[in-house]
Amino acid sequence: MEPSRIPLFPLPMVLFPGTLVPLHIFEQRYRDMVSDVLEGEKRFGLLYHDPDESGPFMNETGRVGTVALIRRHQPLPDGRSMILVKGEDRFRIEEEVTGDALYYEAVVAPYEDHPPASDPAALVARRKRSLALFKNILQTQPHVPDALPSFSVKRELSFRLAGVVRMDPFWQKELLELRNEADRLDRLDPVFQAGIERWWAGGGTEA
Repeated sequence: MEPSRIPLFPLPMVLFPGTLVPLHIFEQRYRDMVSDVLEGEKRFGLLYHDPDESGPFMNETGRVGTVALIRRHQPLPDGRSMILVKGEDRFRIEEEVTGDALYYEAVVAPYEDHPPASDPAALVARRKRSLALFKNILQTQPHVPDALPSFSVKRELSFRLAGVVRMDPFWQKELLELRNEADRLDRLDPVFQAGIERWWAGGGTEA
């Protein structure tokens, strides 16, 4: 992804690369945004922002978000709509754009991982450990969703796993900003391990 100008959608949630998220579009500025991007490449930038904690969105340089691709659009009778977006690459705000649109815009640049310190085989082995922990915690759950995504240790795994874990959005934001996959997996593993330990502490029975 080269530096480019895109609309921005600040929300109190995190979109991880490779994950699918449904969004309800009701505010007029974002109705306009969706209408405009549907006429183009169907992409906008989604950033974590909680107005109750941080006040108005300021479109600051350096903020990190994820490019959202609209995969499905369902108009509703009163002008609202439901969209299904898929997370693509991460980006970093380079410059605020001031225009006539009601919604926010910015020039953004790619926000990529640093080169891995270890060889590819070591990273694959690291992914296998995290995936095994994740599968172990699934076995402790009484109700496992039918539509879980497929996982492969041959490509980036941390965001795929993080997308199906319910955690505090600010914790997710910090995870999104990490630029090393092994570091992200190091943060996810204790979450999986804690889930397994809670299950065993409860006697291994469904609560």
